[in-house]
Amino acid sequence: MKKLHLLPFVAIIFTSLSISAHEEKQDNSWWWSTGWWNEGKISTVKNYDVKVTWSSYNSNGVDVPVMVVRPKKKGKFPAVFFQHGRRGLGELLQRHAKRVAARGFVVLAPDIYKAHFLDTHPIEHDYELEKDVNNGLDVLLARKDISSKKACLYSHTRGGYYTLKVATTFKRQNKDVACYVSYYPHLQDPNAPEPAQVYGYAPEVDQMKIPMLVFIGDEEQYQRRRVIESGINSLRKKGRDARVIVYPGVGRGFDFRPENVRTFADDLASKDAVQRAAAFMNKHLNK
Repeated sequence: MKKLHLLPFVAIIFTSLSISAHEEKQDNSWWWSTGWWNEGKISTVKNYDVKVTWSSYNSNGVDVPVMVVRPKKKGKFPAVFFQHGRRGLGELLQRHAKRVAARGFVVLAPDIYKAHFLDTHPIEHDYELEKDVNNGLDVLLARKDISSKKACLYSHTRGGYYTLKVATTFKRQNKDVACYVSYYPHLQDPNAPEPAQVYGYAPEVDQMKIPMLVFIGDEEQYQRRRVIESGINSLRKKGRDARVIVYPGVGRGFDFRPENVRTFADDLASKDAVQRAAAFMNKHLNK
């Protein structure tokens, strides 16, 4: 019997599908909300109009640019420390900070890469930058417009590792930090060898005693998801308050993916996550 060679045929099918998907323009007009995208407005809950100010703080002789977002309404609000990941504190992440502030928080977000003239998406982790993050927490807690004595750590990707170290290595949990929130965090030392990246998690995870809330998409990369779930499961077995929320139909970046690639599922997940995060942080900051 003559063997059939199907590979060229399959390749043609994939090529055709790729071209078709590329040419088809996404219609998001039926669900897109500019108010949500730019200012964090959600039609079904209470929203605050927000204002943004920029300044800097000194950290070991380096000026660290910092974005502060808070409600325009006069008064004091709970403190949230927002740490960017490998992307840096670009426009897409600045919008995320606004969405958090629109829930009724004073949000302080340092740009530690710009402070050191680093490009975005670094591969190697610089441990010295952890000090800048820790010092930024002091700047937030010294503000006179916060209503809480402690702050919640809020992050994504590698920012999750920076804030993990602030809570544990710098011993800020319980004393200055009430809770930890992160989107698909890197819960392993970025400089650790490959087997540790896939099969292990940072030892600092087991040191976490404050409540943790983590968001991931069901389509997250295997190695990142495995590390997150194994770390959180370890904490739960110890009786710690730790939880992972998994959103179907989305992957990494669902909280900030731009309009040209954003999906309805991304939007649903990000709106739900920020509301869950707000309820979680209010619970632990208003004790």
